[in-house]
Amino acid sequence: MSEDKANWPPVEPIAAGLKGCCPRCGEGRLFSRFLTVAPRCEACGLDYSFADAGDGPAVFVILIIGFIVVGSALWLEVTHNPPLWLHFLLWIPLTLALTLTALRLIKGVLITLQYRNRAAEGQLDRSQ
Repeated sequence: MSEDKANWPPVEPIAAGLKGCCPRCGEGRLFSRFLTVAPRCEACGLDYSFADAGDGPAVFVILIIGFIVVGSALWLEVTHNPPLWLHFLLWIPLTLALTLTALRLIKGVLITLQYRNRAAEGQLDRSQ
């Protein structure tokens, strides 16, 4: 990020991450495929090699989606007592859809926040 000396308008990191946009210019795409981070921004040329969300997005998804799905399944079981096949029919597709959607959104937000807070530079300073 040492090349980031140009004067770019401020970009809201949460909004840019949710849209999957570049954290510096807000124009280019952050992802080249569904969850694969692009090598660089096609609009401003920002090198995305700093982007390492690690396991953070997966942890957030497990906690958030797990709470929603398990809570809803327990509520349905206690109030209506449906057959087991209905639970499978409802909760497996819902879990897959919510998980895949949330994983991309949260990964984008964590990467844009990493850029905004210059987290990669802090890791480099500590390693020396």
